[in-house]
Amino acid sequence: MRKGLTLSDILVTVLVAVIFGFIYNLWWLPYEAVKPLGLHIEQLTYGMWFAAAVVAYLIVPKFGIALLAEFAAGAGETIIMGKFDIPTFVFALLQGLACELVFMAFRYRSRSVMVCILAGVAAALISLPIDYFYGYMSEVAAWNLILFIVFRVISGAVLAGILPYILVKALDQTGVTRLFRSASQEDYDAL
Repeated sequence: MRKGLTLSDILVTVLVAVIFGFIYNLWWLPYEAVKPLGLHIEQLTYGMWFAAAVVAYLIVPKFGIALLAEFAAGAGETIIMGKFDIPTFVFALLQGLACELVFMAFRYRSRSVMVCILAGVAAALISLPIDYFYGYMSEVAAWNLILFIVFRVISGAVLAGILPYILVKALDQTGVTRLFRSASQEDYDAL
C-alpha cells in the first residue's frame, strides 16, 4: 500500500465529506426535535457530527484522512447553511484531529470496531472544552453537567464509532470499498 495520499484517496475523502456536510446540516432537525425532552437527551444525537472522520478513515486508512474528512464536512456544512461559522470550523478541525490521533496511535493498521469507538469518544471529549468556551456549560449544576458529558460520550461511541463501522462493513460486503484499497494476499489467493 502506498504511504502517501493519492488523488483518488483525496477525492473519496472529499466525497465522503460532501455527503456528511449534507447530513450534518440536516442533523439539526433530530437534535432540535428531542431538545424539549430535557435532561440533555439531545446529546445522545450529537455523535453524528463526528462520523465523517471515522467513515473516511475506514474507507481510506491513511494519515490525514480523518482530519481532512471532518474539516471538509464541517466546511461543507457551513456552505450549505449559507453562512460563515467559525465555531463549526473549530469543532470540525479539533474533532477530526482527535480521531486522527486515535488512528495514529494504532499506526493506521486497525479498522476494528473498538478503534472506531475510541475515535468517536475522543471526538466527543475534545468537543466538550469547545462547547464550554462557546456555550453555557459553566452555568449548569454538576449532576446536569455529568449527564451532558455521559450522553455526549455515549453518542460519540455509538453514532461516530459503531454506526460508521457497520456502514462501512456493509459497503465492504458490496465490494464498493475494495476499489479504494490495495489488494491483500487474500485477494490474490482468491484468484
